[in-house]
Amino acid sequence: MKNVTIGFSIHRPEILLLTAELMARHAVIFLEEPPDSHFKKMLARKMGVDDYLMRMDLEYPEFSRGMCRLERELYQKGKTLIQTDPFVEVLVLIHEEFARGKGPQDLEKNTMRHVVYQAERNATGALLHFYKTSMTGTFKEVVSSVRQFARADAARLRLRDSLRAQDIARHAKNYRSIYIEAGMIHYGLWLRIRQQLKDFHKATPIFLDRMALQESASPQHCYSPGDQLTLAYVFHPALSRNRWESLLAARSIVYSKIVQKEEHHDSGDPFFHLKDERNCICMAKMLSMADCEYLYPRIRHQPTNHAFATVQDYIQSRK
Repeated sequence: MKNVTIGFSIHRPEILLLTAELMARHAVIFLEEPPDSHFKKMLARKMGVDDYLMRMDLEYPEFSRGMCRLERELYQKGKTLIQTDPFVEVLVLIHEEFARGKGPQDLEKNTMRHVVYQAERNATGALLHFYKTSMTGTFKEVVSSVRQFARADAARLRLRDSLRAQDIARHAKNYRSIYIEAGMIHYGLWLRIRQQLKDFHKATPIFLDRMALQESASPQHCYSPGDQLTLAYVFHPALSRNRWESLLAARSIVYSKIVQKEEHHDSGDPFFHLKDERNCICMAKMLSMADCEYLYPRIRHQPTNHAFATVQDYIQSRK
């Protein structure tokens, strides 16, 4: 029986050391990114890390630099690294075609490009609606827009995870020990991989944040309210639990205001982001629908640190 490890992680620099230890135990590493024509040059040190990343729109630049350095080390040790994210790969091709003057009307229906475009358009449209609503909408309207986006995002995730699992399965038969990099929100990938490789492989999910904080046995989940809602729709597309869904959506808009989003390099705590996210998840879990409705207009336009203090003081005042 071949072993497959799926490492669910967040894109923070503090997770890199543990990621390196886990990846080093496997013969092949499937990276969660589309193929890049300059990737091998970067691995072979024929292109600088910053030059390689310069062409990309990076949400977490310090993490991305650290990953590139780690990938170089693994490559030097003889590990095979494979970039695979077919959904994003197709999306890049679509954008390139649009840049050359083509449009959505040129995408042939029932093709992979058309399916990917529709899923991306629906999710992006729902996200833009949320952004607009979050600026001027009422609390109930913002909650509704979060639910709409979570459903559209879940549909996109189901397609993305399915395509990635199929692609990995095509390569997996050549290796006995496999590591699959995955973001936390791609938990559905584990089930897809199990289905694709059930006859020859044993797939084991690992949550790197729990391992980093030495909480691997903790029953406490590591998903934010918004991620919980999205994953609920991933696994149950027809879900209809109005009060529960609305509560998670309400908690998610409070959570998004209090969690640190920028990379912090000099916090003094090697696990600053992991602890901050876990702390914010615990705080959000304490809030009722009425609490969220009370807090949201008060923190809506506050910077993160002020919003965190406001919510923390509110929770403390109820004890």
